[in-house]
Amino acid sequence: MELIDRYLQAVKFWLPKNQKQDIIAELSEDLRSQIEERETELGRKLNEAEIEAILKDRGRPLLVANRYQPQQYLIGPVLFPIYSFVLKIVALCYLLPWVLVWIGMMSFSASYRAQHGSWIAALVSTWGTLWVTAFIAVGAVTIVFACLERAQAKSRFLENWSPRKLPPVRDRNQIPRSASVIELVANFVFLIWWGTHMSSRILLDRPEIRISLSQAWAYFFWSFLLLALLNMALSGVNLMRPYWTPLRATFRLATNGIGSALFCWLLKAGILQEIVVRNAPPARLLEITHAINLWMSRSFLITLGVCVVIATTDVYRIVHVNGKDRHSAPGVPAVVV
Repeated sequence: MELIDRYLQAVKFWLPKNQKQDIIAELSEDLRSQIEERETELGRKLNEAEIEAILKDRGRPLLVANRYQPQQYLIGPVLFPIYSFVLKIVALCYLLPWVLVWIGMMSFSASYRAQHGSWIAALVSTWGTLWVTAFIAVGAVTIVFACLERAQAKSRFLENWSPRKLPPVRDRNQIPRSASVIELVANFVFLIWWGTHMSSRILLDRPEIRISLSQAWAYFFWSFLLLALLNMALSGVNLMRPYWTPLRATFRLATNGIGSALFCWLLKAGILQEIVVRNAPPARLLEITHAINLWMSRSFLITLGVCVVIATTDVYRIVHVNGKDRHSAPGVPAVVV
């Protein structure tokens, strides 16, 4: 009964987080009981069209899930779950980065702190800007959904749907072969470029300019080279056996963790040693070198945040591979950069 599984998956997406499993179990039992009763009456199995009719009578997944939601009236009970979901995306992708950038500037930019004063003074001066930004973002989303609510009330377009158009049930433990192919190609290209252009400490050697790296570069070169080879090996195995296992999920966590640690170390290592430009003052070139190393070091926290997100995704995958439901996070291409 694939249509029922697809229907339950669609309903589950919009349900309250803490009640999803109980509601889906109840709804699944109710639907299957209804189908069994109908089959008993007819003395045969229901065909796909008859199951589709039962699901259509039950209602669109969004509307069914909405019956289990607390009653909301800001936008309307039909569109409010989508409205709330979009607001969360706006907060996560727009407002949160804005706040994180402000914290980073206050933490690592002396000129920014000098311009805005203490943390409290800077917070007071930017608080109004934050509220204006949030108001514009939330207001724009609210206006769009208010217009959709009026259109829905007149045309009832959300009630015109077909269970056959629901997305198929996903096996999150499966690794798309396309992702494995992309990983293989990307890591292969990286290996060629890395081995051809980054094996020497002399990054650029021209008559008019010379850029050299510190002696620690050899450790980074060979470490990233080995990680790329390991990731290629894992991608090859995933291509042949496209399902996550606890061993391979743990291996991905280990390679991503080591790569993240190496990259964070690279930012802090002051890897740029010297810049020599014909007819340029050495003092000015030294100042530029220190500035580049300083800005690399200041990007450490942002990079660390990205690494934490990658590690969280890998841990989530391991937990679900080992879980009873045998689900894991979707495959994330791993490329050493």
